[in-house]
Amino acid sequence: MLTLNTPSDFLQHVGRDLGESDWFTIEQRHIDGFAELTGDDFWIHVDVARAQREMPQGKTIAHGLFVLSLVPHLQRQIFKVTRRGKGLNYGSDRVRYIAAVPVGSRVRLRQHLKSADRSSGGTRITTICTFDLDGSPKPAVIAEFILLIQDE
Repeated sequence: MLTLNTPSDFLQHVGRDLGESDWFTIEQRHIDGFAELTGDDFWIHVDVARAQREMPQGKTIAHGLFVLSLVPHLQRQIFKVTRRGKGLNYGSDRVRYIAAVPVGSRVRLRQHLKSADRSSGGTRITTICTFDLDGSPKPAVIAEFILLIQDE
């Protein structure tokens, strides 16, 4: 894990890989919970019996947005800033859903620091977030995440 003292320490790491998380297993309970919260209950996500009959691997698949929503959880394994204020999600750019994620799959997050700029009493960082899909030559998702981390 990369440990930084203050948000401005990101400036020294621009252009570098920040690291990768542990593998995270996508379970049906995750998919069902996300479907309930978002209202996206299309059968390919939640109907296990129909997916067994009609999906290529016979499994439901995770919502792309669910996989993307794992960034905050998994990036806690990649970096931490010890002296900091609040962190604000500043947005996302170039989100691409590349490969389907069947239930039971394992994903992990890799982050590369694209940029870091001092802004509004903190540091705005842009990371390229890649979700590796265990056993697949293609990643599941690639997106640029923008985060503003305030100074202490």
